[in-house]
Amino acid sequence: MKNAIENDFMMKPAGFSRRELFGFLGKATGAAVLLSAGEFGGLISNVSTADAASSVNSPKAFVYTELQIDMSFKKVPWRDLNLLISSQAGLLDKTWFAGVGNNSVGGIYSFKSVEDAQRYCTVFFPDLAKKLGVAQTTRIFDGSVVKDASFGMNSPHFGVEAKQRPGAFVYTEVQVNVPFDRAPWKSRNLVLKQQKGLISKLWLSGLNTHTLGGVDAFDTIENAKEFAIHVFPKTAKKLNAAFYTRIFDAKATELASREMSSPYYK
Repeated sequence: MKNAIENDFMMKPAGFSRRELFGFLGKATGAAVLLSAGEFGGLISNVSTADAASSVNSPKAFVYTELQIDMSFKKVPWRDLNLLISSQAGLLDKTWFAGVGNNSVGGIYSFKSVEDAQRYCTVFFPDLAKKLGVAQTTRIFDGSVVKDASFGMNSPHFGVEAKQRPGAFVYTEVQVNVPFDRAPWKSRNLVLKQQKGLISKLWLSGLNTHTLGGVDAFDTIENAKEFAIHVFPKTAKKLNAAFYTRIFDAKATELASREMSSPYYK
């Protein structure tokens, strides 16, 4: 099964061709005609400057995605996918995620509007997962409410200059229903600033659900594991809530993320 999926994802004859991938996803975006890779590149060059300039402003939504796939990131055709993803309406940037220990593939994205994020999560990404024959996870978060909390944790998504390249990312989400204006983020930030190896945190507040979580950038995978496996579960226990953690290898995806204007590398 793994080999079949890899063939599909790498666009070998057993799966689908690059032209078929562009054609399929062109339909998903409502394109009237099939766009070649060159045409996609031209389209992206026209919009990337404005999008990159807007990325230092407040994104209105964030999207988390993960494909249930076991594939080394070296085998992911991320350059082709970057062309397609970059053409999606309202996208400001993407940071690629490569799962530590399970080789899952996903990312965290910034969008200009909640509506753009919803379209990505209900049309583009599910269609991609369906074509690959794999299960998928998507989450939408309200970007308008987490600016101050994230800025206080040096989040590059809100204009703080990234002074250190991350070695790992930790995604967290706690199954609570707490509107962000009632979340004790100020006291939590004080605690997080003492966490070994933590570079920055992007706070996340679930759209319609008010779950609490974030994307934490760490200097090393070892420090990320310590936080995700030993430290964060204690926080969730105090809240008497179920939780979700994922650890991702930032070094494996750096080049792919840079080409998607990831704020972690500016």
